[in-house]
Amino acid sequence: MKTTACSLILLVLPALAQTPTTRIPFVRAVGQASVAVTPDQAKIDFSVTTQSTTAQDAAARNATVTSTVITALQSVLGSSANIRTIGYSLNAVYSYPQGQPPILTGFVATNTVEATVIDLTTVGKVIDAGIQAGATQVSGLSFGLQNDQPARAQALKLATAQAKSNADAITSGLGMHTGAVQSLQQGIETTPSIGLGAGTVTTPIQVGTVSVTATVTADFAIAP
Repeated sequence: MKTTACSLILLVLPALAQTPTTRIPFVRAVGQASVAVTPDQAKIDFSVTTQSTTAQDAAARNATVTSTVITALQSVLGSSANIRTIGYSLNAVYSYPQGQPPILTGFVATNTVEATVIDLTTVGKVIDAGIQAGATQVSGLSFGLQNDQPARAQALKLATAQAKSNADAITSGLGMHTGAVQSLQQGIETTPSIGLGAGTVTTPIQVGTVSVTATVTADFAIAP
């Protein structure tokens, strides 16, 4: 019985060792394309910072000013405006005398709200309204798209066509042809653009373009 078992193993192993491993030759190509689109919305971040000797007073003052800022923004954007809180903090403030323990000097409260603006002609007015109402910082202004899917689809289509064209050029140089796609990877990046103009009455805002960039990396089989 032992001899038979050994004979079977010796017969099977060579068969396994002779199993061919086929690998289809392929060419990897990268395509990239950008689509410039006019934005149709803006997001503006307003921060309100207040300081007092007690945490309760710092928070209460902050709540009062923030409410005033939100009301001012609604007066420009409408009562149903998309305004939301995106950050809130309440921190103790210390002084650090040399050679002595830290001394508590007060508390600082910061509330940050984000306003979404659809009518881009009112961006400057919205900024002015927030600042005049008591916002201590405009910490962010970005332009974007309410629906970026059409721009993404267009950029991906162009990037894929470029990757295919690059693969065709490579295989043609080898005297061969591009075959079926073996694998595909994609990446999308949206980059807003903004410029400030010059003015005296309303904060001037010059709207740029939103750039949607797609990168496609594809492996194509090489055919004779």
